[in-house]
Amino acid sequence: MRLEHLSLTNFRSLTRLDVDVPRGTIVLVGDNAQGKTSVLEAIFMLATMTSSSAESDRELINFFAAREPLSVARIKADFHRENRSDARLHHLEVRIIRETNGNNGSRVRKEVLLDGVKRKVSETVGQFNAVLFLPQMMSIIDGSPSHRRRYLDLALAQVMPGYTETLSGYNRVLEQRNALLKQLGEYSGDQEQLAFWDEQLAGLGARLVYARIQAVQEMENIVALIHRDLTQGREILRLNYYPAFDPLPKPGAQYMLKLDDPRDRTAFTLEQVQKGFTDALQKLRREEIARGVTTIGPHRDELRFLSNGIDLGTYGSRGQIRTTLLTIKLAEVEWMHEKTGHWPVLLLDEVLAELDGQRRADLLERISAYEQTLMTTTDLNLFTPEFVEQTKVWDIKEGRLTVH
Repeated sequence: MRLEHLSLTNFRSLTRLDVDVPRGTIVLVGDNAQGKTSVLEAIFMLATMTSSSAESDRELINFFAAREPLSVARIKADFHRENRSDARLHHLEVRIIRETNGNNGSRVRKEVLLDGVKRKVSETVGQFNAVLFLPQMMSIIDGSPSHRRRYLDLALAQVMPGYTETLSGYNRVLEQRNALLKQLGEYSGDQEQLAFWDEQLAGLGARLVYARIQAVQEMENIVALIHRDLTQGREILRLNYYPAFDPLPKPGAQYMLKLDDPRDRTAFTLEQVQKGFTDALQKLRREEIARGVTTIGPHRDELRFLSNGIDLGTYGSRGQIRTTLLTIKLAEVEWMHEKTGHWPVLLLDEVLAELDGQRRADLLERISAYEQTLMTTTDLNLFTPEFVEQTKVWDIKEGRLTVH
């Protein structure tokens, strides 16, 4: 995957940016609040169609432009997928449109065009691939489970066609099922009304759980090698996935599958996960009606990161958490390459700031082998003179870009 050209209009603090993007590594240099991170955020949005940090799309429109009755933030890109089956230059445009709704209010909507044709947002996720590291993403390690689920979902959406639609469909069904549970709990009624929603929830939910099981297993193999290198062999990192509906039996129970590792869920088929999920929902029906909420399913899944057996979310130091975040992002790059056949664009925001000299050197050596990387920094002295000579440097000040 290689970004050839990037154009931004009224995106965040950037009123206008138009630049050709070279192959290899690019370093964006500038003080804080000059627009460096916004450039990375815009590129990541091309891959995921969602912001890495904004609570709503409304926040992405430039403040001054947003005062007009009709305001539009645009992200436009030309890119190659860099594989033999598809060597064409593709064009992708994301429009975030704020317009009045006739009731003295406004609404914000999103339009996406791929190669000049308007497409559904869910259809364009993963057409362009990118991996983003932001310091605030340490919440993936030590924040709430929702941060870890979102991390998995954004990664899977880029490599698994239809994952975004499955996730959206699951959330819609979950909302409907919860409403019915609450209604049955308050006013009683025929519990068999839940049968339809159970079938829908289990069908969609099983696809999510199955995809997450496979992804975590695949990523863990890559994570272990990268983390060993970044810690000079001092730490062994493991990923523990705990699905809220677990196809594994409880300790002591019997199951028809003989699994060598009781933590390994990859031997289960999609059909087995779906049947087990359906059965679990039926067993919990009375309890869930009383509580008015669905208590199991991928919306309650958990993922934990363990270093030498220690849960980093609970006991990890800031340095361990930051190194682990870097590990999983680099592993995500390798995993996406394995799944899609091309390298995603790697986006690193202030990644060197808290690394020691050896880890900086190891990281810079590793990313030099990638197809394309964009990094930000406030201090170019964090990079070795040899590295700076081999990379492209962009200065950014008050949203204006200067290419050296």
